[in-house]
Amino acid sequence: MPHQKMLAKSSRIVALCSIANFINAADRVIMPIAIVPMTDEFKWSLHGQGWILSAFAFGYFTSQVIGACAASRFGGKAVLLFAVFLWSVSTSITPLLATSVYALIFCRVLLGLGEGLGLPTIFHIFAHDVPMEERSRAFGYLVAAGSVGQTVASVLCPNLSWQIGFYLFGTLGIVWVFIWMVFYNDGATSAQDEIPLFVPKVTNPNVRWTEFVCHWPLWALYIAHFAMNWSNYIIMQWLPTYLARNLGANKESISLTAVPYVVNSLFGIFAGHFADTLVGQRGWTVLSVRRLMTSIGLLGPGVFLLAFCTVDNLLAAVVFVSISMGLCACNSAGHLSNHADIAPNHAGITFAISNTLATIPGILCGPLTAELVTTSHGRWFPVFVLAAGVNFTGAVIYYSQSSAAQVL
Repeated sequence: MPHQKMLAKSSRIVALCSIANFINAADRVIMPIAIVPMTDEFKWSLHGQGWILSAFAFGYFTSQVIGACAASRFGGKAVLLFAVFLWSVSTSITPLLATSVYALIFCRVLLGLGEGLGLPTIFHIFAHDVPMEERSRAFGYLVAAGSVGQTVASVLCPNLSWQIGFYLFGTLGIVWVFIWMVFYNDGATSAQDEIPLFVPKVTNPNVRWTEFVCHWPLWALYIAHFAMNWSNYIIMQWLPTYLARNLGANKESISLTAVPYVVNSLFGIFAGHFADTLVGQRGWTVLSVRRLMTSIGLLGPGVFLLAFCTVDNLLAAVVFVSISMGLCACNSAGHLSNHADIAPNHAGITFAISNTLATIPGILCGPLTAELVTTSHGRWFPVFVLAAGVNFTGAVIYYSQSSAAQVL
């Protein structure tokens, strides 16, 4: 009975955290869609639009480690509640501040701060409240929910007035906050109840900061995450442009950019269940499963990105990029789940460091892609060759240096 009670609690936590990630991901794509009609209304310059869009990254980049440390100190419930409340309020008030570029930029920074706190805190919660044998599927649902959020917002927002998108998803986040307050209590499970569910806890939870950069298994995680995000940012930032300029996609066809996110969601759920089956029923070691899923999640997208850039048919291109994004979801049961294996007491912090480093591709991909395409006289092949090379390198390093044993 106590074990069943804990499993029910962990399922509830996974569901609530996945919904939070759904809202998180949806809120990110509202502004890139809304900025077109907003610019028509407020006559912003291209420079102003750039600052508005990039303001999110400033907040997001700076709050990763803060979120992980706060979760360790104040508990996951309070920090995640604050994070979702902050990003939901900033989303809700965006239309009210749109007449002032400076106020809007400040609001976007707050959105980034709130969303940057979110995932590290969820990783901390999963490491403490989700049993080892359920973690792969938990991360699978988490990543899938984010993809569904991006898809729903991408399909819904263009068909609404630009203000409604902000009000709708902002209100949804605030409703989530009240549900979270009622259904999650991180003091409900005693330490005695927790220990059988996880790898042994370290006796000293205080770890020097240098420890987070002195172990190759941790660097294997950081590098794999960096590699995964490199190809993800290429697709997220440049897919509509590539389809329109190189394959002649019209406005209706651009909506096909939602398909890769749907496929990513489905693959994420399947990969999580498949990985847990290998560990629980087939006798695979955790390390073998983590390496297998990460290899699929990095090598597969690299291969299909190369195939994607060689076709001149719109449908074939969408199929290839969708398969690439689908295989990428296997990383949720690979290196993304590995944080809780090797640093169960510090998974939030290790993920925060990893996600901070993995934000660098988002900063570099824009100007670097433009430079590669320009110097190649409009050819995109070098862009995807570089992305595939980064993926292949990340896969090799992770496979050779990863571990499932606790290192902190």
